[in-house]
Amino acid sequence: MTIAVQIVWLFVLAIPIACISWTVTHEEIFREPHEWCVRRSKNDKFILSRKFFYLLTCEYCFSHYVTIAFLIICDYKLLLNDWRGYILAGFSLVFMANVYMSLFALLRQAIKKEKVEIEKIESETDTENSKN
Repeated sequence: MTIAVQIVWLFVLAIPIACISWTVTHEEIFREPHEWCVRRSKNDKFILSRKFFYLLTCEYCFSHYVTIAFLIICDYKLLLNDWRGYILAGFSLVFMANVYMSLFALLRQAIKKEKVEIEKIESETDTENSKN
């Protein structure tokens, strides 16, 4: 595989990794299991158990597991065609997936901010209209 194709694979494979990691750790569909893992990560008796459950609630940590699954499924290696290629690919995919998730979080935050500002303007307008 040429370096250009490997780079394309890097940017493309990071997308589903980011989507899965974000969905499992942030979205409403997984709220109950997420809350259960959060409770276990804070209250379990054993430190290894607490750390394990924490890894399931952190998008950065969880993206490592999703990346490992994608490396196995896709047999993707970066730059080197042996075990070192898997390591380079793994950490590069985690990095890119987390860049995507950070950009997505910023985008969602900006959208929420705009919605709040619009609601404020609308309520002020409604208040002014009701006074007139």
